[in-house]
Amino acid sequence: MSINEKYELEKALEQITAIAKGYNLDFYDMYFEICPADILYTFGAYGMPTRFSHWSFGKAYHKMKTQYDYNLSRIYEMVINSDPCYAFLLEGNSLIQNKMVMAHVLAHCDFFKNNYYFQRTSRQMVESMSVAAQRIRQYEFAHGREKVESFLDSVISIQEHIDPYRDIGKNEPAIEKSESGGCCGGEGCGKGCGKDSCKDKGCEGGNCGHTHSEQESPYDDLWKLDHLGEEQESKDDTQKAKKFPKKPEKDLLLFIMEYGRDLEDWQRDIISIIREEMFYFWPQMQTKIMNEGWATYWHLRIMRDMDLTEEESLEFAKLHSGVIQSSKVRLNPYFLGLKLFEYIEKRWDEPGEEDRIKYGRPGGEGREKIFEIRELDNDISFLRNCLTEEFVEQEDIYLYKKVGYEWKIVEKDWQKVRDSLVASMVNSGFPYIVVQDGDYGKRGELYLHHAYEGAELDVYYLERTLPHVYKLWGRPVYLETVLDSKKVLFSYSGEKVSKKFV
Repeated sequence: MSINEKYELEKALEQITAIAKGYNLDFYDMYFEICPADILYTFGAYGMPTRFSHWSFGKAYHKMKTQYDYNLSRIYEMVINSDPCYAFLLEGNSLIQNKMVMAHVLAHCDFFKNNYYFQRTSRQMVESMSVAAQRIRQYEFAHGREKVESFLDSVISIQEHIDPYRDIGKNEPAIEKSESGGCCGGEGCGKGCGKDSCKDKGCEGGNCGHTHSEQESPYDDLWKLDHLGEEQESKDDTQKAKKFPKKPEKDLLLFIMEYGRDLEDWQRDIISIIREEMFYFWPQMQTKIMNEGWATYWHLRIMRDMDLTEEESLEFAKLHSGVIQSSKVRLNPYFLGLKLFEYIEKRWDEPGEEDRIKYGRPGGEGREKIFEIRELDNDISFLRNCLTEEFVEQEDIYLYKKVGYEWKIVEKDWQKVRDSLVASMVNSGFPYIVVQDGDYGKRGELYLHHAYEGAELDVYYLERTLPHVYKLWGRPVYLETVLDSKKVLFSYSGEKVSKKFV
């Protein structure tokens, strides 16, 4: 890039930033870097500028770089969710391409900063991953590269099986206590806590020690039924052997890290590293359609406000149409997200008679509504709440599958189309598997359960993943699932994967 082009780009960045702020986009401080293709595609393969070394990243790089070399695909930019926010632009981009990309990146950063699902992610993950990579390199020197890489293979094979909502609510403030220090006085409590009942429970003076709000709700009799059920469950627990874990555990990585008996400290540390990195990437998988749609929506409007020449306008139009072009084999998140945001804006700007009467929408609230959705939703709620019959017909969205040698449309009913899209995004598209029993058969074996909801597991992948779980757990592993409407139990004890119907 020449000095004049750099000057023009810096000048354009100032104008783009001013326009974006004029639209009330709120983003972190931005740092842009122009990188050669091999560097940018390396970042894309690793997912970050600095990360531990693994052969799977090299495989991803080779695939992406080959597609770029043969002009089959192209990465224009890469943006990092951090504070400050870093964006890397491809060296071969033209000036107008970089202008569009910078507008696109600013909207991405606004989404990272303001969307609820990104609020719990670390904004210093670039530094954290760099430190983690150094620790893993030290483990390679201490224990051998092959041993560490083999262990990484096993952890990465199940890296998606975390629970991103596990710790939500644990730091919420405690229930406000009454003047008596939070202890019930017994009289007039309404919860069966009279003085006599308290004495039966071993409380002197009628102070049973529980807390509750001053005002009782009319549904307290229903809550009592819950308490009765809990008491019965506690009695059943004393009669039965203790279950481990007490309830199904979705966070497989955490469970293995905490209870794997044969793991060494460095192995637990590696599991912790992979798990923390997955927490960072998880919101991006949850909001792919919204995030790309939001960025496309704003780069389109920002570029319209730019002082472009006729040639630049034509080049931008071609570039933008290529970004939102529909694909025959997969859903284009740029297209769907953009069109749905535009549809929502128009619907709230110009509500129909039914919306005005039934929902009291005065009109002119479209921009405010899409900012609200950007802040509160993920892809599941975005599609479930906003995908309407009118929109599905307008954009001609349908379900299709391969029948014989041809692809055929199998469903055009808007509700089934919507439900199918939403179902494919539950748990970010990964199977929902929980630890049912960590001491199966009283032998310390691991029993996993797949929450089957119509989508079967890939048996080929399953049979090659169970040995990795066995390697991490150190004892036989079982997985219950459903195939052909029948319950099936897969197991691996160190020799080969076996299957039986249950």
